[in-house]
Amino acid sequence: MKNEQIKQMTDALLLKSGSAADMIIDTFFPDGRLIGGKYNLGSHTITIYTETIKRQCMQMFHSLERYAEYLEAVCAHEIGHAEDLELEGLAERLENPSASDSEKKRIALKIEENAWEYAEKLLPEADPEFFQTIVNQSLESYRDALLMPGA
Repeated sequence: MKNEQIKQMTDALLLKSGSAADMIIDTFFPDGRLIGGKYNLGSHTITIYTETIKRQCMQMFHSLERYAEYLEAVCAHEIGHAEDLELEGLAERLENPSASDSEKKRIALKIEENAWEYAEKLLPEADPEFFQTIVNQSLESYRDALLMPGA
């Protein structure tokens, strides 16, 4: 998938969503972590990391055969953050120094769940099993964190 095709896909998703967020296409997440996309609340900007998403897709599905669908899901998820009317309040609660560890973990999970719920509505034509596999993998570490002692 070429950058021009990626740009067309992301533009189409932004248009479909009605989002006014800016979209940046980059290659790798800066610190090397496997983060495929990032939403910046302050600048209302989404950055999609295409090569990192390829790595995620290979890790999860052992193939790039469905890379375009995977990329679309990640992009829709990031648009979900951008369009989440609860996000600003949740982010404030997350940064509250008096919030307990377990409360912060629940808030972080809620932020991610909200974005995935939006993405699912934005992509009603997506293969449900494929999409749910991505969602479950994405949410796994947040859910696991809540099961840890002290959560």
